[in-house]
Amino acid sequence: MSESSNIQTLMLIRGLPGSGKSTLAKQLSQEQGSVHLETDMYFVEADGKYYFNPLKIEQAHQWCQQQTERHLKQGQSVIVSNTFVRHWEMKAYQDIAKRCQVELVIHVCRENYGSIHDIAPTTIAKMKAKWQP
Repeated sequence: MSESSNIQTLMLIRGLPGSGKSTLAKQLSQEQGSVHLETDMYFVEADGKYYFNPLKIEQAHQWCQQQTERHLKQGQSVIVSNTFVRHWEMKAYQDIAKRCQVELVIHVCRENYGSIHDIAPTTIAKMKAKWQP
């Protein structure tokens, strides 16, 4: 998994909002020299502030997938942290891993640190009800 072992990987870190996905991804990417990506990064403006627009969520997912494939093709390992509540939400990344012939690793975060994006508890409860282990 680490760059020192020369095994290029695509790691998907999944979990509900506030479960520690981003924190773990940042830590691992620093330790391993991997690229950390998440759909939320699409909504961070030049001023460094987060401006979520639900009308652009599909564009954000496409951007994240394109960035993932671009970095993998450049020989870098990539860590993507997103909720990935349903299995089909990981499918595009599984396809990318196959196309780029890299090892796919899936890690689930189960902690409860609270959402940094002020997601309503009812929304998180709906996501939890839809969760596929």
